[in-house]
Amino acid sequence: MDKNLTEQQTHELSVIGIQKRFGTYQALSDVSFTVTPGEILGLIGPNGSGKSTLLECITGLLPVESGTIKWQGRQLSVENRKHVLWYQPDNILPFAEQQVTTTLSFFQHIHGQGRMDIDQLINRLELSPMLEKPLKALSKGYRRRVLLAIALLSRQPLLMLDEPFDGFDLRQSLAVMDLLRDCRANRTMILSIHQLTEAEKICDRFLLLDQGRVLAIGTLDELRKQTGLSSNATLEEVFLAIT
Repeated sequence: MDKNLTEQQTHELSVIGIQKRFGTYQALSDVSFTVTPGEILGLIGPNGSGKSTLLECITGLLPVESGTIKWQGRQLSVENRKHVLWYQPDNILPFAEQQVTTTLSFFQHIHGQGRMDIDQLINRLELSPMLEKPLKALSKGYRRRVLLAIALLSRQPLLMLDEPFDGFDLRQSLAVMDLLRDCRANRTMILSIHQLTEAEKICDRFLLLDQGRVLAIGTLDELRKQTGLSSNATLEEVFLAIT
């Protein structure tokens, strides 16, 4: 068997049969999928579909009724997930009272990154004017840029970002997409996105989630074929056809 194929098959994240309840409410029902090395997987669905819940179950922040997480073909315990996964939730403010430069330097230090790494991120995310301000004083868009910088300073091979483009205008979203693409050589990503037009621009494959169930998974072309739509159908049209 081809060595490269074997490595690609084993160096992947597998989510198998995740079930999650909140009391009598079934939040996730038998959710299963894989993410391959270097892939950007879009987790899409309406508000309340279970996207954030799924990410928290994968990280181990939420316990599950059943299901397995595997990495490199081996079961990944909750205790070991922090070594593989970096999860960036939506709307968090780490060290909100501290200056942005202090917060970024802290994460640079704990992840063992060089000064060049953080300088490049500051430049790419246009954070220079905000470095001396506390995080809590920033606009939503700038807070999002700081959170993204923190995530990209991490060394975990799998990034899971919840609504990474929320608060950005079109130009800013496209610039962040370029940055994420540049990082994919050594990072795999799961992006939870509710803006379907943005998901279509950045993601390689899409997992369509609704009411805690996987409706479909595949590339845009594969999803078009499943729904019988034309080759120029948008992700939004595909999603409406499936749901």
